[in-house]
Amino acid sequence: MPYDLKSFHLPHLGDRALHSVVSLLENAYSRRLLEPLVIKETGVNLLRDLRFCEAPTFFPLHPQCRAPSASTAKASLAVLQGLVEQPEKRPESPMPSTFDYAQAYRKGQLTPTQMADRLVAQIEASNQGKAPLHAIIATMDQDIRRQARESEQRLKAGKALSVLDGVPVAVKDELDAVPYTTTAGTIIYGQDGSAAQDATVVSRLRAAGAIIIGKANMHEIGIGITGANIHYGHCRNPYDLDRYSGGSSSGSAAAIAAGLCPLALGADGGGSIRVPAALCGVVGLKPTYSRVSKNGAFPLGWSVGHIGPMGATVDDVALGYATMAGPDVLDASSLQQPPVHLSDYLKSNLKGLKLGVFSPWFSHAVPEIVRHCQLAVEQLKALGATVTEIEIDELELQRVAHAIVISTEMLCSMQPEYDADASRFAGDSRLALSIGRCFSSTDYIRAQRMRTRAIQLYEQLFQKVDVIVTPSTGILAPPILAKNDDRCEASLTTLTDLMRFAFVGNLTGLPALTVPVTPSEEGLPVGLQLMGAPWQEHTLLRVGRALEQTIRRSAPKVRFAPI
Repeated sequence: MPYDLKSFHLPHLGDRALHSVVSLLENAYSRRLLEPLVIKETGVNLLRDLRFCEAPTFFPLHPQCRAPSASTAKASLAVLQGLVEQPEKRPESPMPSTFDYAQAYRKGQLTPTQMADRLVAQIEASNQGKAPLHAIIATMDQDIRRQARESEQRLKAGKALSVLDGVPVAVKDELDAVPYTTTAGTIIYGQDGSAAQDATVVSRLRAAGAIIIGKANMHEIGIGITGANIHYGHCRNPYDLDRYSGGSSSGSAAAIAAGLCPLALGADGGGSIRVPAALCGVVGLKPTYSRVSKNGAFPLGWSVGHIGPMGATVDDVALGYATMAGPDVLDASSLQQPPVHLSDYLKSNLKGLKLGVFSPWFSHAVPEIVRHCQLAVEQLKALGATVTEIEIDELELQRVAHAIVISTEMLCSMQPEYDADASRFAGDSRLALSIGRCFSSTDYIRAQRMRTRAIQLYEQLFQKVDVIVTPSTGILAPPILAKNDDRCEASLTTLTDLMRFAFVGNLTGLPALTVPVTPSEEGLPVGLQLMGAPWQEHTLLRVGRALEQTIRRSAPKVRFAPI
C-alpha cells in the first residue's frame, strides 16, 4: 500500500475563535449538525468503512520473551553505578547529569544541603520575570531541605542508597507524591490536600535516595501536546522562552533542560514524554506497556498511557528506568514481564544491529528535522548498524484508531467533571473532549480491532529489523501565540505535526526512545525516535547512548542548575 498518513491544514484558533467552536460542539443541536464534518475530518469514516476479521485488543499487553536472568539485571545496575567514577565514559551534556551530582557529592565539591538551598532559590527565580519558565508549579522548601539533610547523613556515613542519593527529581503532576496534591494540570482536582501515598515509581525513586523537588507542570489533563496551561502558566522552552516546551509532560522536560534537575518523571499517552523531550533537547523513554507500574497515576488513558523517565542524558534515563521498572503487585498489568536489564548497554559497536527506515514516513517532517535525523542515521551506520528500507501499511488508520481510543478514554475519565461544569476546563481541553463526544462505542471497538491488526504488523516487521527509526516530531518547538498565560489557543495542525511519529508506540504498547541530535540552525533541539520490539528497552538505550557520544548538543538560553 502507498504511504497514507495525511497532513492537516486547519486554521489556528485564538482564544475567541476557540471558544466559539467549543460552544458549537458542546451544544447538543449544533453538534449533531457538525458531527458528520468532524467524523470526516478526523478520518473516523475510514475505520467505519473497513471490514475487520481481527478481534479487539483492549490493552496492548505483550507476552514475555526470552531475557537475561535476574542476576544479569542486577549486574546492569552495577554498570551504571561504575559510571560515577569514570567520567571519561560519559558523553558530554549541556545540562548536569545525575552522575555529575553523584561525583560532586563524593568528591566533597557539593553537599545535598548546599544543593537544596540553591535549588529552592532557583525554582523561585525560574518562575519570575516577563517570561517565566513555569516548569515547577508546586514545591515545598522545607520538605526539600529535610530530604537533603537525610541524604547528606547517609553520604557522610558512606551509606548512599544508590547513585541517585541526593539527586533532585521532578514529578509530573499526573503522579501522586507526598506531600503534594495531584491536579493533573487542572483547578478541579487536588483540592482535598496531599496525596495519601506515593505512586509506585515515586516510592522506588525515594528508596534509591532521590530528592523529590515538587510537581512539574503539564498540559491540562494531558490532552494537549504543546504544554499550554492557563491555570499554572504556559510552560516555556528553555531554548527559546517564546516557544512551547511540548506536552503533556512539559514541566518535566523544561526543568531538565533548564538544569533544575537531571531526571524527571513523565507520562505518555500520545507522545507526552517523547515530544517535550525532543523539543527541549533532552532524552525521554516510553517503555513497553506495563513495564513500569501505573499505580498512583491519574487515570487519563487506561490502554494508551505509559509512565517513564526523562533525563539530561541517556545514562540518566537508563538509571531512572532500571530503578522504576519491574513488577508491582499494586498494578496487575505489570506482573507478567521479563526481568529488567541493560545487557550490552556500554557497547557502542552496533555491528549486527538492523535499523528499519520507512522513507516516506521518515521524510514527513520539516526539511531541517529530516536533514539532521538523516545525519544521525549515518552516524549509526558508521558505528556498525545497517539500514533496511521497510514499508508500514495503514499508518493513517493507526493514527485514527489511536485518536479514538485516547479521546474516548480521556472523555470517560473526565465525564463527571466535564458534565458538571465544562467552563472549569481550558478551551483547548474542551475542544478535545467535545470532539471525543462525536465518537461512538462502535468506533471504540473498531479502533481496538485496528490495534490488533497494528500489533500483528509490527510483530512481523521486528522479525526483519531490531529498531525502527524516525524523527521524534514533524516540526520544531512551536511559538507561543497566546498573548497572556490566561489565554487559550488551539491548532489541530500543530497537534498532528507534533504527534506524527508518536502515536504508534501508544496504540501498540511498543517501547520508544527519543534522543537529541544536531540542533537546527536557530539552535532549536531536534529529536530522533528509536522504536523497538516489546521489552527491548535495553537495545534502544544502547543505540541511543552510542549515538549520543557522536552528537554535539547546544546549550539552552536559560539555566538554573544548582550544581
